[in-house]
Amino acid sequence: MNLGRSSHLRSAIAGTSDHSENPEGRFNTEKSLFRRRSESLLHLIGGSIGTALLMFASISIAARALGPAAFGTLVLILAIGRVCERLLRFESWQPLIRYVALEEAAGNNANIARLYLYGLLLDITAAFAAALVAVGAGLVLGPYIGLRPEHAGLVAIYALAIACNIRGVPSAALRMAGRFRTLAYIQAVSAIMRLALAFVLLFQGAGLAAFVVLWTAIQILDAAIFFLLGLKSLRDQGVPSLFSVSWRGLRQAFPGFLRFAMSTNLSSTLRTFSHEADTLLVGFFMGPAAAGLYFLARRIAKVAQQIGDLVQMVTYPDLARSWHAAKRAAFGRLVRFVQIVLAGFGLTAIFGVWLFGKPVLAAAFGPDFVDAYPMLLAQLVAVALILHAAPSRSALLAMNRPAFVLATAAVSTVVFFATALFAIPHYGAIGANFAHIAFGIVTAIALDAALWRGIGRQPRELVG
Repeated sequence: MNLGRSSHLRSAIAGTSDHSENPEGRFNTEKSLFRRRSESLLHLIGGSIGTALLMFASISIAARALGPAAFGTLVLILAIGRVCERLLRFESWQPLIRYVALEEAAGNNANIARLYLYGLLLDITAAFAAALVAVGAGLVLGPYIGLRPEHAGLVAIYALAIACNIRGVPSAALRMAGRFRTLAYIQAVSAIMRLALAFVLLFQGAGLAAFVVLWTAIQILDAAIFFLLGLKSLRDQGVPSLFSVSWRGLRQAFPGFLRFAMSTNLSSTLRTFSHEADTLLVGFFMGPAAAGLYFLARRIAKVAQQIGDLVQMVTYPDLARSWHAAKRAAFGRLVRFVQIVLAGFGLTAIFGVWLFGKPVLAAAFGPDFVDAYPMLLAQLVAVALILHAAPSRSALLAMNRPAFVLATAAVSTVVFFATALFAIPHYGAIGANFAHIAFGIVTAIALDAALWRGIGRQPRELVG
């Protein structure tokens, strides 16, 4: 019985069926792929946790150097930039992975290069547009969320990082190449540099402007390294240079690409907008100091949420290939297995923070920031729901159902803002955490129902 269960888990991770004309050969292949995917996921989790610890150390230094009010101002400046980026950027890696998987089967490297060029043009256009909108938002929205006129220049400085943040193409290239170790540890380089320079600023008694410049410069460096490694990955895969293929007629050559990209990116925008605009809402109702405490709780909880993103990073290419190959049984097993793993992780995070959250906050950030504890605990409940929904979302995209994912994101976002606008004035900053819980409940129920109904409608011989 245990051996059979192990075989099913290996099959689920591998994204392949148990049935084959050569069971022993298929078993060895699945075992090898299971081991590689497991190792990749462990590297990603380890790298993510390590990078997060470095980031928290940098945030701790900034909080101690600036104090609650100025730290909250820093948080609001970063939030304006991130909200504008989420609104406009194209997460082109999602359509790229789906369409590149189809071209891989045809062995057409020239078309693969043109697909990546298509994604790159979308990434660049969106990044520059987001930077310009961020500058305008700093001027218009700043006074309403507690920023002074002189802070608009700091928003403009951080907008430079947004203009350089080209992530979609390199992310897709590294994922399709299986370079998960690179994805796991690449951000550690910039995180170490940020921490070292934050120490320097602390000892020099630097103020708000210096920390904004530091965050901007490090993000630009991180994006540049990421982009260069993505291009190297494409070259190693035998894909021609993106700058050697024609950009003419891309929309006609790949007629469904832009529609898929716009749908998935709009759903991602709605989903992530609520995870960035929340800080601005808290700043609007409660002021910069409360926004700083809320940001701290959200940032810590985001580490747990990143685990779901990492699992999606590893499994999404396999899901796309598995669905395209009509291996429905393995497809469903993979989704179930990942949801079980993420549920265990989410519950562990909630229990750990419940036991040790207060003393850790006091030791890391100082007694002025312990009030973030209840917000952190509530946010982890929301994160557990989002973790559960992440595999279903990836699976529905692999099933070519971006419209439903978009509709779910739209409904969930409306629920989020309705809850936040009611709860924040009544309950304070923690009301934004309650809004995230409502968002997570709607998302998890809707995506799960659509996924399993869709798999159940497949012919019996395909479902297994």
